[in-house]
Amino acid sequence: MRAWPGTSYPLGATYDGAGTNFALFSEAASKVELCLFDPDGTETRVALPEVDAFVWHGYLPEVGPGQHYGYRVHGTHDPATGQLCNPNKLLIDPYAKAVSGDVDWDESLFGYRFADPGQRNDGDSAAHLPKSVVISPFFDWGNDRHPHTPYHETVIYEAHVRGTTVAHPEIPEELRGTYAGLAHPVMIEHFTRLGVTAVELMPVHQFVNDHHLGEQGLSNYWGYNTIAFLAPHHRYASSSRAGYQVQEFKSMVRALHEAGIEVILDVVYNHTGEGNHLGPTLSMRGIDNGAYYRLVEDDPRYYTDYTGTGNSLNVRHPHTLQLIMDSLRYWVTEMHVDGFRFDLAATLAREFYDVDRLSAFFDIVQQDPVISQVKLIAEPWDVGPGGYQVGNFPPLWTEWNGKFRDTVRDFWRGEPGTLGEFAARLTGSSDLYQDDGRRPHASINFVTAHDGFTLRDLVSYNDKHNEANGEGNQDGANDNRSWNCGEEGETDNAEVLALRSRQQRNFIATLFLSQGVPMLAHGDELGRTQRGNNNVYCQDNELSWVDWSEQAQDSALTEFTAAMARLRRQHPVFRRRRFFQGRPLRSGEDLRDIAWFAPSGSEMTAEDWELDFGRCVLVFLNGQAMGEMDARGQWVTDDSFLLCFNAHYEDVEAKIPNGGYGGEWAVVVDTATGEAAEEPVAGGSAITIPARSLIVLQRTEE
Repeated sequence: MRAWPGTSYPLGATYDGAGTNFALFSEAASKVELCLFDPDGTETRVALPEVDAFVWHGYLPEVGPGQHYGYRVHGTHDPATGQLCNPNKLLIDPYAKAVSGDVDWDESLFGYRFADPGQRNDGDSAAHLPKSVVISPFFDWGNDRHPHTPYHETVIYEAHVRGTTVAHPEIPEELRGTYAGLAHPVMIEHFTRLGVTAVELMPVHQFVNDHHLGEQGLSNYWGYNTIAFLAPHHRYASSSRAGYQVQEFKSMVRALHEAGIEVILDVVYNHTGEGNHLGPTLSMRGIDNGAYYRLVEDDPRYYTDYTGTGNSLNVRHPHTLQLIMDSLRYWVTEMHVDGFRFDLAATLAREFYDVDRLSAFFDIVQQDPVISQVKLIAEPWDVGPGGYQVGNFPPLWTEWNGKFRDTVRDFWRGEPGTLGEFAARLTGSSDLYQDDGRRPHASINFVTAHDGFTLRDLVSYNDKHNEANGEGNQDGANDNRSWNCGEEGETDNAEVLALRSRQQRNFIATLFLSQGVPMLAHGDELGRTQRGNNNVYCQDNELSWVDWSEQAQDSALTEFTAAMARLRRQHPVFRRRRFFQGRPLRSGEDLRDIAWFAPSGSEMTAEDWELDFGRCVLVFLNGQAMGEMDARGQWVTDDSFLLCFNAHYEDVEAKIPNGGYGGEWAVVVDTATGEAAEEPVAGGSAITIPARSLIVLQRTEE
């Protein structure tokens, strides 16, 4: 079989209806062989005939969708200089749009002998490596359109494709744990009930399991171990047909879009599943190790590791940067996703050593006409020096606000001296985002996420209980800022259980009443538990899955969550597009857009904010002083609200401010009971705020 010259662009395998063009970048290669595999495993090797600007390419007529393939790259093999070409290793195409099969961890996958790591391993790995798959680019999208939900109207639901649906009894068994299962009508109905406007999917790029986890009977459940940045993970498809995962993923997106729900992908461009210098040779390591990975400058045998996973992608190299951008663009234009959450995003900004907000990655994203128009969410930290960068990303970006999580947890567990910072987080974290021109929606607010305790466990455990992970309970974070409400773990104590329910309502209410974008972790609205495990990355079982059984669900909490989402949706004062200014916004108006009161009814003073024991505050939100126009140029107005927070362990009697703030108020939220109150509250009167609770008053009379 001979290949026609083909073209050097686009990279990857591109089917045009008559044949397939193959293109692979490798500056390190002296020769590249395309390897085609028949269903019985028979391999046919075809040397790519052309190379332009280090891109090897060729066109094969009549090769089409379903064809399994890989590459063998010839070139220098000298680990001491970071060059690891070895044609005995079959390699996954970095641009593969589908991958079939799994890694079985045979010794031939490694570039060295287990018995002697200094000895080169020339065993053929083809029988033990997943194969890249040529896909059909054709799909009937119908009238599909991106919902383009504005940030200030967005509610994010972080979900794991498998874990969210694998145990749902109302989803057909063959669809549980799949893309199709996530888009099943019962799931869409649940998302809609919660007011969810975007699902943020934990990694769906093709990933590999870790060898050491497999030996323990565990697996890389979370999927932060990517090996192909353009391929949807094949294990999340309901059929094993080659390339079917692409069609099913597109169908999922189309169904969610029809319901007005956006799809955001959690993407891992900071490292790959090839690990450190002792990891397997699966793809980029054997294609061009020095181009794709950051090597230690004075000893390129080893990898610079800012991620804690063994390697870091070399974003300084133009072809590595191109791979990331091509991947992002592909998922938007061809797979119709609506945005990305970047795992350990600070790593992508390390051009040399420090995190640099002027790095090439940010520059190229800023000017890209496709990527710059979707939601871009940073996890603004990595494990390297100076890696904690909350508040420091460029204006186009939003961020997981780790300070919101920490402060809200501290406030509700009664930590001293948190009142001032709690106020900053509640109002959109202007101290982090306002100076660089960003809006409150730059803050992606969350109390819990996949990494850490679930909401129920946050109020049930003081300490992590990760024994099931097989690491002696040494893995996972120790600083959880949690409180077990008096007893560790499961209990029958009615008083403790009531307090835990109240605390969960406090967290949910605070999340939805805060300026910024709220994000729920899957199952928190149901009262999901992981029995104190705060790092279920390796637990693909009932410990990590969402339990949808009737006896496991906290239906009252689900309804409370839906009610809080509804309150936020109905009242723009809780989802402002601009920061509060702390002053009247209209001439002749005496009331400021926001005002803070002590329980005495007087406005908070500087001394009040600095009190270590201060745990109670009332905040007035002026719905008539929004200072914003809607899409048609009309001024946005709303009802006014008074939020009454009491994180003290005792009830607090507070005076409702008068003097124009409101003559009569309705209690619309009371986390102590989980229900609204029927009796109105008069301005200037006293109200009892129960211990560890939040009351929301809505003004009914001026």
